[in-house]
Formats: sequence, C-alpha cells, structure tokens
Amino acid sequence: MNLTKYGWNQHQENEPLHLDPNQTVGRISSEYKGQYKLVTDHDQYLAEISGKMRHQAIDRQDFPAVGDWVVISARPDENRATIHRILPRFSKFSRKSAGVTTVEQIVAANMDTVFLVMALNHDFNSRRLERYLTMAWESGANPVIVLSKADLCSDLHVKMAEVEDVAFGVPILPVSAVKDFGKEQLKTYLGTGQTAVFLGSSGAGKSTLTNWLCDKVVQKVNTVREDDDRGRHTTTNRELIVVPDGGVIIDTPGMRELQLWTASDQSLDHSFSDIEQLAAHCRFHDCTHQNEPGCAVQHALTDGHLTQERYNSYLKLQRELAFIRRKTDVQERLKEKARWKKIHTAMRRKH
Repeated sequence: MNLTKYGWNQHQENEPLHLDPNQTVGRISSEYKGQYKLVTDHDQYLAEISGKMRHQAIDRQDFPAVGDWVVISARPDENRATIHRILPRFSKFSRKSAGVTTVEQIVAANMDTVFLVMALNHDFNSRRLERYLTMAWESGANPVIVLSKADLCSDLHVKMAEVEDVAFGVPILPVSAVKDFGKEQLKTYLGTGQTAVFLGSSGAGKSTLTNWLCDKVVQKVNTVREDDDRGRHTTTNRELIVVPDGGVIIDTPGMRELQLWTASDQSLDHSFSDIEQLAAHCRFHDCTHQNEPGCAVQHALTDGHLTQERYNSYLKLQRELAFIRRKTDVQERLKEKARWKKIHTAMRRKH
C-alpha cells in the first residue's frame, strides 16, 4: 500500500493489520449522517459500516471519525465499500456534543499537530485559548497556536505577549494569507505522512489558511460580518485535504461552543503550568488556595504575578472536568452493563 500521501506514518506501520484476502485499508475523509467518504491507495469510495460493527458498537468512539484509518472491503463496480473495523487511534480531539446530554463528539483522529487558529481581530480571546490548549494536550497531538489575519493587527507584539502568558512552551505562529507571510513556518509541521487539524471559531480563517497552503481554492471562504468580525460557518463538515507539497489537513467547522469532553490532570497542568508551579511552593501540599497561610497562589494574586481572570479560568475548567468525570463514570458503568448484555445474548443464540 502507498498511503503516505494520505498521512500513513510510523504510528500505523507499527500496528498489525490482520487483513482478510479481500480487505484493504482506507482513511475516512469526510462524514455526513452515518455515510462516509474514504480514500485508499487505489480509489475513493462511499462507505457504510458493516452490520456486525454496528451491532458491537456501544458509543460514539466505536464509530469512524474523520482521520480514522479503517479496514474495508471495496466494491469497485459500485464505487462503494463496507467498513469492518477501525485501526487503533494514536490521537483524537474530542469535545462534548452540543446540548444537555453528555455525549462525545470526535472532531478529528490520528493527527500529529493541532493548529489552534485565533484571528488577531475581535476573535482574539486568551480565555478561550486556555480551553483549546487543555483539550489539545489531551488529544495526544502537539498543539501549535496560529494567529491568523496578522495584517489586521497594529499591536502584534502585545498580542504575542498575551498568548505567551497562557501558552508556555507552545509554538506561536503569526500568519497572514493576505500578505503571504508565515506559510513556511506552517509547512514545517506538514510533510509526507503528517496530519494536522485546524481548530478555531467561525471566522478565524481556517479555510483561508487551507486554500493558502494548497495554493488553490479547495474550501469555500465567506467574508466575516462587518459589525462584529464573526464568521458564518463556511466549512459545514469536517474534511480531509491533501496538501500538494506533502501532508494532510483536516479542516473543521467553526466552533461557537467548545465544551470539555474529558481531560487528565496532566493536560490541565500543561495548560496552567504557571499555577501548578506556584502551587508547588505552597506551605501545605493539600492547599486549596483559599485561606491557608503560606499559599503561594494567593500571594501571586495579591502581588499581581497571577491575574484573577486566569485563576478563575483555571477553577472553571477544574469544575467542568469534575462534572464531566462524574457523568462519564455513570455512563461507563451503563456501557459495561450493555456490553455484557450483548455478549450474553450472542452466547445464548449460539446455543
């Protein structure tokens, strides 16, 4: 197979495939209401999941997402294929789906780099960036912050400093498709076998950046509203796009709402390493950073080394994660119960 142009790399190469004679491997390029488009080293197909796979699925992560590598059997005469299983994911970016139910939505899978796109106009919001960073660290991919529309910014050094204050050690790339600068920096994260996903709010310029990197129009672009610089959801579904110079981009719709799905303490520590470093100097190891004597966090808030806004954001994310964990713990118990019910039902049918 010659799938490197679609992002096949060492992560997949190390996984045993166990293919039947009539099976091959493809990658999900787009999804719409349970129907999939996928690419193989020979062709592109419309695809659906097999009945067995549907029967065994318990929750959303058991279904393919854009960027997934899947084992398929193709029907070239019909230009269609059946998906039998998903190869192990080495990374995935998930969020809680919109609404009151606690359901995972996988935005993209098997990406090496997460480009967090934030425009240098009214879209600029460091509190939202903290949320994106926490989820990017949890994804298993490497985050890179892309400050788009740099040509519209008259105080770039100020904005850069503000981002550096919340993104310790994360690369920050100011770019402008209009003025054609910053492209080579972006391309260092793309190349044969590499996949990157663009994430950001509507109007941040993700589709413009995709067209710019591909040197042609591959995604429709709308202008933002003049009154508030907000976008209009140009990209309506997630799509995998091959970059001519090498690499793959997953373009995503703008996110007006980004609710956490799950995140480990380590991911939160990455995003708020300054607060974690302060907490390490508190007098008591179990300090709640409220009224304890010798609290380094409270001292930093008092002397201005830590802003109240950033600390409030940290507390808010902690509360969200605690809520999500409580919900998912209950759901995991229910899913395990459903899984065993399916197993017992299958065993009874055999006998």
